[in-house]
Amino acid sequence: MKVGASLERTRRFTQEEFDRVARLTGDDNPIHVDPRFAASTRFGRTLAHGMFLYGVISGLVAELMPGAIQVEQKLRFPGPTFTGEAMRLSVELIAIDGDTAEIAGLIRRPDGAPSCESRTIVRWAAR
Repeated sequence: MKVGASLERTRRFTQEEFDRVARLTGDDNPIHVDPRFAASTRFGRTLAHGMFLYGVISGLVAELMPGAIQVEQKLRFPGPTFTGEAMRLSVELIAIDGDTAEIAGLIRRPDGAPSCESRTIVRWAAR
């Protein structure tokens, strides 16, 4: 594995996924699951749970670095992730230091604005 290795995907999130996350986690905040309520907010519609987005990025990290163990995660949610939009998901290996590596993750909206930014530190279990 070399610095610069990356993966990209396009994904359209669905209200059914938001509802399923709410049922599984108990986080049924109406901004995620109630389209009528969400329409009355500044967002105008439901948006993804942050930890759902983290899980999606974590899955890409695992695909990029099979067998690596996550030891640290930093997340930022500068914008919303709505249903139905073609979101661009990416992870990139940005640094290697001994048996650890740093991976940048990003989810971008169709207009290019970020909705989720992450930095993940992973360690290889054995070499």
